[in-house]
Amino acid sequence: MDLFGEMNSAAKMHKVARMDPTVMNAAATLHAATQGGAALLGAEAEIGSIAVGKKADIIMLDMDQPHLTPVYNPISHLVYAAGGGDVIHSIINGQVVMRDRQLTTLDETVIIREMQRIGEVVRKMGE
Repeated sequence: MDLFGEMNSAAKMHKVARMDPTVMNAAATLHAATQGGAALLGAEAEIGSIAVGKKADIIMLDMDQPHLTPVYNPISHLVYAAGGGDVIHSIINGQVVMRDRQLTTLDETVIIREMQRIGEVVRKMGE
């Protein structure tokens, strides 16, 4: 799942459903994906925003990309232009789990192999 793609789709689906381009703007969409999501889970005291005492879940994006240049509105760029492939660093609960696009806590090769194996099992179930 790519949260950036999900935000993009959610914002556009609301606009189409209401036939109103002002519905679900970028700021409202980002809020729904962060603070709003945390509130729905009843976890707003722990996640959803960056604050003292909350889990430190932070990503850094490589904004030096043609599809992200120029930046007029950073929030709009996050919702409508950025993607998961733009993430270069990821910190979850204060622990660096990706640095320079390389996983630091998991073996990506092992994960891919296991997912391929599971995919083959699922494919055979459908035969």
